[in-house]
Amino acid sequence: MTHTARRIGRTLALVLPVVLVLSGTLAVARVPWAADHSDSRILTASSDTASVPAIARTPQDTLRDQLLVELQEKDPGIALTHLQRRIEERPSLARHCMSIARALGRAAVAAYGPTRAQSFTRPVCDTSFAYGVSQQTAGS
Repeated sequence: MTHTARRIGRTLALVLPVVLVLSGTLAVARVPWAADHSDSRILTASSDTASVPAIARTPQDTLRDQLLVELQEKDPGIALTHLQRRIEERPSLARHCMSIARALGRAAVAAYGPTRAQSFTRPVCDTSFAYGVSQQTAGS
């Protein structure tokens, strides 16, 4: 009986640490460390997408972002003038003019307040800037 108990003890002494290490490793691998719990995928260093280049931005997105920075650094009037010039230089952007002007209007309200933002209104893109200002003002 002593021999059997000793053999069981040795087996447990060898197997138990391995089981504990493996179960602990698996438990830690499944913990959602990121604050965003909506995406439950586990990312690893060997992910297939690790070396995939970023998606190229569209010309209208690039223009909108440039004009939004210009609106913050200078004023909405200058951004609207540059929007109109870019549309004239590159007519393919004309179909995006209204959405860009609305975004500028919303940003102008956030930066300057509704009254001052409205003072920058110009007839660019069928007064979409003014519409963006009114949308932001109504939403505030």
